[in-house]
Amino acid sequence: MAPSRRNLLTGTVAGAAALAGVGAFWWRQPEAAPVPPGTMDALWALRLERPEGGELVLATLRGQPLLINFWATWCAPCVRELPEIERFYQKHRAIGWQVVGLAIDRPAPVRDFLGRVPLSFPVALAGIDGTELVRALGNPQGGLPFTVLIGADGRVLRRRLGETSYAELADWVRIR
Repeated sequence: MAPSRRNLLTGTVAGAAALAGVGAFWWRQPEAAPVPPGTMDALWALRLERPEGGELVLATLRGQPLLINFWATWCAPCVRELPEIERFYQKHRAIGWQVVGLAIDRPAPVRDFLGRVPLSFPVALAGIDGTELVRALGNPQGGLPFTVLIGADGRVLRRRLGETSYAELADWVRIR
C-alpha cells in the first residue's frame, strides 16, 4: 500500500475511533446535558396505564429523587438489569427514592413478564410513543435500556444508555 493511502486509512480509522470515544465519553458525563424546554412538564403531566390496571400519574412522584428505567420484554439487556433495579429500589426506597419502569412494549407481553418476574416498583405502559420521551430525555437513538435519574428539584442528573448495575445505581445515590 502506498504511504499516502496508508496515512489516509490510518487517519480515517483514528477519526472513527475518536468519534466513538467522544460518544462513549458523553454517556459517562457526570452532568447530564439539558433537556429541551417543555420536556419535564410533559413528563410530569403523563398518566400511563399500569399493566395490572389503573394508571400511574407521574406528577405524584415530583419532588423526590426518581429513577426512570425504559425497558421492553424483547430487550435482553433490559430483562437482565431489572433484578438489579429491583434490588436498588428495595434498598433505597426507605430513604425517599422512587423508581418507575416505563415499558416500551405492548400490554400483554408486559403482563406475562411481570407474572414471571414480579417487580415491587411501579411499572407503566409507555408503548411505542415512549420512544419520543426517551429521545427528549437525551437518547437520540431511542435505544434500550435507558435509565434516567431526576433529582428532587426536577433536573435530569444522570442518564445511562445500556445495561446498568446495582453498583452503578448505588453510586448515583450520592448525587441526588
